[in-house]
Amino acid sequence: MSENVENPVESETPPQRMSWAGRIFALLFVLAIVGITVSSVMPKPVPPLEVQTILSRKGSITRIVTAGGKLQAATQVKLSSNITGDLLSLSVKEGDVVKAGQSLGTIDARRYGALLSQSEAARLSAAADVEQQKVLVSQLDLDVKRVQRLVQSNVASTAELEKVTADYMAAKARLDAASGRLAQADASLRESKHSFSMTTLTAPIDGVVTKREKQVGERVRGSDFSEDVILVISTLSMMEMKMEVGEQEVVYLKEGDLAEVEVDALPDQKLSAKVVEVARNANVKNAGTEGEVTTFFVRLALTTPNEHALPGMSAQASVFTDTRDNAVVVPIQAVTVRPDKELNKGAAPNGETELKARPGKTRRDPMQKCVFVIVDGVAKIRKVETGLASDTEIEIVSGLSPGEKVVEGPYRVLSRDLADGKSVKDQNENPPEPPPAAAASKG
Repeated sequence: MSENVENPVESETPPQRMSWAGRIFALLFVLAIVGITVSSVMPKPVPPLEVQTILSRKGSITRIVTAGGKLQAATQVKLSSNITGDLLSLSVKEGDVVKAGQSLGTIDARRYGALLSQSEAARLSAAADVEQQKVLVSQLDLDVKRVQRLVQSNVASTAELEKVTADYMAAKARLDAASGRLAQADASLRESKHSFSMTTLTAPIDGVVTKREKQVGERVRGSDFSEDVILVISTLSMMEMKMEVGEQEVVYLKEGDLAEVEVDALPDQKLSAKVVEVARNANVKNAGTEGEVTTFFVRLALTTPNEHALPGMSAQASVFTDTRDNAVVVPIQAVTVRPDKELNKGAAPNGETELKARPGKTRRDPMQKCVFVIVDGVAKIRKVETGLASDTEIEIVSGLSPGEKVVEGPYRVLSRDLADGKSVKDQNENPPEPPPAAAASKG
């Protein structure tokens, strides 16, 4: 029976060891898990920013000052009257062409005709008085000479001579007075004639009637203190533009500068002009407030006549001021601004490591103009000084050489995202591929 009893120790199977292939697979699996975990934790490399670039170049550039304004006649005369009366006739209307001295209308002349007649009569009376005094003076002059001979002959006394001489001097004085009254009457007559002539309205200049303020039958009130305008006559053959220029730009303008004017009502037409006057007194709006604006009026004379350019039309002017040849120029959008602290790596211009502000006040970092130059696919910030600026380009006075590749866009990347040392990708180096249809046609 003892032979049938099994040995429990001998019946147990020995443990199986993992094969080398299994061990290698397990190790690779663990390494893969660790690699995935590490790659997910590590930061991903930032892709380069896509930018648009252009090469700086040497060329000519002209500073352009632009502003808006209104057209107006170079010469505009408001026709009024110095006399008061009813307007009896007015033979012109708006748009009529008139010549200097042309009769335009009449004012009731009855009162001024009567004053003229009165002045003429007064002048005749004064002239007759002068003639009468002249006759009396001549008679007394003869009496004085006769008495003088009698005195020499001892026939008349000295008293008689003195009396005749006194009468002669008195008559001469009355003649002088009468001559004065005649001169006064002449002046009054001239004034009456002038007043009577003003009852006829005449054109003071050659031009066009641009406004008619009065109608026949209305009362015209003449005054030396205020004018009662009847007509407005303008020389439309000579037009000009009056515009407002900011105080930062007016310093570049001077008389004789050439300009181009674009009238809103005349699209696709540029009218030649030149600066004829730059105001010296400022026009201040919203004085004493945060919205205070200081401008100066500038007048441009149109040198290109245009019959469709009328007073009051809105226009935009571009004035060409200074011109510089062989200047380093880049597109105006390529120049941006950055804090001075960023450009100088935190060092102040005077060598200090930081900017100190007054207690209780926050000091803003000054902004400096700069461009971004591409060197081996990396953006390098470059502080620059600018000069003249046109509509599309700006002069770089210092900080940039011709032929360097600078970033000109996009605006958001250039103004906010781009920084010194960032990797960039030039969009101009990878032009878009042709569409499939075009590629198939080539095949």
